Amino acid sequence: MNQLLVQARNHDNIETLYIIEPDGTYYGILELKKLLAAKKEDSLETLIVRDYPYLYADEETEDCASELKEYEEDSIPVLDRDKHIVGVITASETANIIDDELGDDYAKLAGLSEESDLDEPITVGIKKRLPWLILLLFLGMGVSTVVGVFENIVQQLTLIVCFQSLILDMAGNVGTQSLAVTIRVLMDEHISFAQKIKLIFKEMRVGLANGLILGAMALIFITGYIMLFKHENMIYALAVAGCVGAALIISMVISSLIGTLTPIIFDKVNIDPAVASGPLITTVNDLVAVVTYYGLAGIFLIEIMHL
Repeated sequence: MNQLLVQARNHDNIETLYIIEPDGTYYGILELKKLLAAKKEDSLETLIVRDYPYLYADEETEDCASELKEYEEDSIPVLDRDKHIVGVITASETANIIDDELGDDYAKLAGLSEESDLDEPITVGIKKRLPWLILLLFLGMGVSTVVGVFENIVQQLTLIVCFQSLILDMAGNVGTQSLAVTIRVLMDEHISFAQKIKLIFKEMRVGLANGLILGAMALIFITGYIMLFKHENMIYALAVAGCVGAALIISMVISSLIGTLTPIIFDKVNIDPAVASGPLITTVNDLVAVVTYYGLAGIFLIEIMHL
């Protein structure tokens, strides 16, 4: 207590006291309230907490952000590799670290190399975004090329082009949702392989359930739209709407798989899973949706229904 009164004049944070060995290595922590409540004859050893969390100074904030979120302490000691205390991280600093990491991951989900700010020069913004946009341009050209493969189908059934954007948008949305969920799960470094497999099937089941609901809604509303505004008969309307609904279901399941599997693979090969950005996933899922939609239209509407 006498030693604490001397040191307290030079330190703001004395709620948590760090105990060291005679050789200067970290031993544990002592809460001030326990020290104040202890009797004079009590041994200090009985009050010290040995399993208190700590971090190493050479760790990167990105690697320990997930650990910091689990800590609910006012401060955390930072050690060197010889277990000597080099400083502390306070609760406010922990919040700032996590906020920075979440901002960086959010930027990557948007296809940016790092988080942007209000005052950055235009040239810097262009440099961050242009590489991804060039990549997505060529991927988009690939999607357009695939659409050209189904040109004969489009010529015979021009109406199905009206619903192409519907399929593409929903596939992209589902893929991005699965991507966001997976990245959050992967922040836990202790997640097992079995849990990752469980996550993949769970996201596919969610995609299937949502696809069935949206597919049924599309069947009803598109049938009504074709009959009322395009003046086609019910069989024709049901056939086209059924094709759209089936394409929605299949593309949403596959998009959920891609949105979940891509960041898991990136994480496995030690690439930041947030790099599997939203725009990239969306473009890949566009390709999947186009092949699914026009493939079904060719097989179901033309080969089987002979529309």
